[in-house]
Amino acid sequence: MEIAILPAGAWGTALAVPAAAGGHLVRLWRRQPGWAEAWDRGHPALPGLRLPENVVACASPQEAVEGADLVILSPAGAGLRETCRLVRPHLRRDAVMVTVTKFIEPGTHMLAPEVVAAELPEHRGRIVVLSGPNFAEEVAAGLPTGSVAACRDLALADRVQESLMTDRFRIYTNPDLTGVALAGALKNVIALGVGISDGLGMGDNARAALISRGLVEMARLGRRMGASPLTFAGLAGVGDLVLTCTGDRSRNRRAGLALGRGQSADQFVAKTGLTVEGIATTRAAWQLAQRLGVRMPITEAIYRVLYEGLSPLAAMERLMARPRAHELEEVAEAEGV
Repeated sequence: MEIAILPAGAWGTALAVPAAAGGHLVRLWRRQPGWAEAWDRGHPALPGLRLPENVVACASPQEAVEGADLVILSPAGAGLRETCRLVRPHLRRDAVMVTVTKFIEPGTHMLAPEVVAAELPEHRGRIVVLSGPNFAEEVAAGLPTGSVAACRDLALADRVQESLMTDRFRIYTNPDLTGVALAGALKNVIALGVGISDGLGMGDNARAALISRGLVEMARLGRRMGASPLTFAGLAGVGDLVLTCTGDRSRNRRAGLALGRGQSADQFVAKTGLTVEGIATTRAAWQLAQRLGVRMPITEAIYRVLYEGLSPLAAMERLMARPRAHELEEVAEAEGV
């Protein structure tokens, strides 16, 4: 097969490792003048990585995607529409589009596959979401990793599974496109909250409570949007949630830690230069929940910290002071029982 990955940031470049392992021709492109000529078969954020000869650097999006059977779109959320527009004129009509972007678009409240479908209507039925507990550094290093390929057409999910799966990068398939995409976006919001709690020194108990209750409200919104509750119990749900809430490489957790320690979100982004998807997704998720009438108290608390000036300590105290509730009743509601 011929596989295109763009842009070749840390995650896109890391995905070239399993893609190349099957002997496929993998073409990378990134928006940086002269990068293809100066490329040293790696990425600055992935120390020690040297990709094999069947991975090539391309000077333009056209060169990367023309003739490709599989096109992996790996930009940050804010760049997804533009990336789709760059590749659209050059795509094969039968190409499979794979999105690995985890966000809810501000304003439209669209998930990543919905954005891709809007920008690439000719490929609307050929969109697969790849998501799961995947740090780029570990995938690039060949450490054991599990992921999920989701598509309503399971034959296309199977195709992505066959193309990218290795003995170190295990992929499961799932027909719940909405649930997998939504879980990947919402876990970033909950990770901000866990980071805030840890930054405030609230302890391991609070962290565990936020993760488990965060999962409940993720599934609650998913159910309202037609997703399967079982998806949130899998790799794209609880798996990615636990990794992002506890892993030291998690940008959203690190941003939450900074908030809990007194920095603002703007200060953290300016200091680190990192893209933190959970910041914009928090607003979009809260607005979406309001529109659909879904209770999401943790998301609401983080929204008020980020956008209404509520102090992190006051937000955590408000969560603890909520009215008494029956856990099983809420879990049953989230699962549609």
